Amino acid sequence: MPDASALTADHLYRTQRIALIALLIGALGIAFAPIFVRLSEVGPVATGFWRTALATPVLALWMGSESWQRGGRASRRPSSLSDYGRLSLAGLFFAGDLAIWHTSIRYTSVANSTLLANFAPLFVAPAAWFLFKERITGRFVLGMLLALAGAVVLMGQSFQLGADHLFGDALGLLTAAFYAGYILSVGRLRAEFSTATIMTWSGAITAVVLLPLGLSDGEAMLPESAAGWAVLAGLALFSHAGGQSLIAYALAHLPASFSSVSLLLQPAAAAILAWILLNEPLGPLQAVGAAVILLGILMARRGSR
Repeated sequence: MPDASALTADHLYRTQRIALIALLIGALGIAFAPIFVRLSEVGPVATGFWRTALATPVLALWMGSESWQRGGRASRRPSSLSDYGRLSLAGLFFAGDLAIWHTSIRYTSVANSTLLANFAPLFVAPAAWFLFKERITGRFVLGMLLALAGAVVLMGQSFQLGADHLFGDALGLLTAAFYAGYILSVGRLRAEFSTATIMTWSGAITAVVLLPLGLSDGEAMLPESAAGWAVLAGLALFSHAGGQSLIAYALAHLPASFSSVSLLLQPAAAAILAWILLNEPLGPLQAVGAAVILLGILMARRGSR
């Protein structure tokens, strides 16, 4: 008869492998988000609103269908003010991430804001170690720093330093802090709630927060054409309901610190997609940066096992 501990370890390994695949596919899904944002006919905050508002009904149907499922371990439903408060906190973090990032673009370059917004691992790793006692090894730290260095190389040709960008750059780093809060919140919530429950409630809260922000900024809130609505639908269904949900699923089975490093695949994939779909140049230095990111993710994975 096979040893029970060996079977448990094998099951855990398979579960983590599936979660890793889901995380990487999710990162590729959200890599399309900048493409959709670039093509959007409405303002940046309004685009963030429609991203979650159009996805929420689909996610709500998914959440509702779970009550009809039979068999397996069911995640519990939110039933107290504390539950709804923690689910809302994830939505507030995500709303802050989108709103602050879009605001940072007004005060610094797109390259600066995009690069700094991807520095979330610098916030996630120490917070996960301090708050949740995640094990952080030297190999993981080296992998994280290598992946971040790859991101710098990837964006380096466009990155600009200067006093006139200081406020916008600070907002870019604040964006990373809010996204780190979102990753940590979802990672803890996944121990109790299903992916559908977390995505539905956090997405609804994000939409509720972003709508008045977009209106107060005087942004164009409605697309002018069917193509504009198609872009928003693609962002909502493909990048958010698809990509972001896969990431939320993976956070139940992988350390938050490693997951945040793996999401650095997103800027590398976004650069390649912009080259293919928008004819934006992709030089040898950017290719090197993308390769370094992948090497850093691999090292961080080995250091987080």
